Amino acid sequence: MAWEAVYENIISYVPSEKVKLNEPMSQHTTFRIGGPAAYFITISNVQQLSNLLAYFTSIGYPHFFLGKGSNLLVADEGFPGAVLCFGPEMSQVQVVGDSLVAGAGASMAQVARVALDQGLTGAEFMAGIPGTLGGGVAMNAGAYGGELGNTVTSVQALDQEGNSLELDNAAMEFGYRYSRLRQNGWIATQVTLALKPGNPEEIRNTMEDLGKRRREKQPLEYPSAGSTFKRPAGYFAGKLIMDAGLAGFSVGDAQVSPKHCGFVVNQGQAKASDVKALIEEIQKRVQQQFGVTLDREVLYLGWEET
Repeated sequence: MAWEAVYENIISYVPSEKVKLNEPMSQHTTFRIGGPAAYFITISNVQQLSNLLAYFTSIGYPHFFLGKGSNLLVADEGFPGAVLCFGPEMSQVQVVGDSLVAGAGASMAQVARVALDQGLTGAEFMAGIPGTLGGGVAMNAGAYGGELGNTVTSVQALDQEGNSLELDNAAMEFGYRYSRLRQNGWIATQVTLALKPGNPEEIRNTMEDLGKRRREKQPLEYPSAGSTFKRPAGYFAGKLIMDAGLAGFSVGDAQVSPKHCGFVVNQGQAKASDVKALIEEIQKRVQQQFGVTLDREVLYLGWEET
């Protein structure tokens, strides 16, 4: 099939006003970096997503599902395919007893706020994580001792052929920055979290304390993708990078944050190629000096490796 026909097929599944052409991905990532996506599609319901996944998979067309772009580095040349994301219709949060049932497009901060409003504890750690619930579940996001895998009871998802899936906690196979969704490229559409009744004042105080710790220790004044590397067994990535003498080390405008060496930040005009080169230099030096392999948390899009 000629790629010119792709657009006509896309707008047979979603309204044309929900499809942007050659959309700069720098507007959709927390790094504020990235060239254009050929198509940027906002999804309003599960059926639209199912149809598009089935179509793209059937013709072998490259596609990527985006949350908040908080864990993503897009190549300077962009992505020659379709980037899909959920619209507000897929971001609603409902309270069912002591559980929250949320669209996967809801932000984790939004979920934490709803839990606070309802006097439910267990979601405090999510308040400062800058991603969607769906993306967080896929990577089993966590902070300050909390992980989504400890609160999720069920996930509704789609596979890459657009088929519906329902997975309980055990079926998700949660691990450190891992789940079956991430392993298989499945996309969450709805998540149920089991929380517990708590004292609203204590919940608020915990959220405020975690927010203060985050602001004090993390370089939130610069665009970044959060923690650049996974935690290697028995070590802390940031300390290894600091001990390797890389605090403040730069490639172009990409820098190892002196405030927290586990973060690579965009000082203003960094290119994706700068960030990628800096990540590779960090990995090389830590391996040479300490014999420890640093695996990326940050995903690449637009290069051969994604």
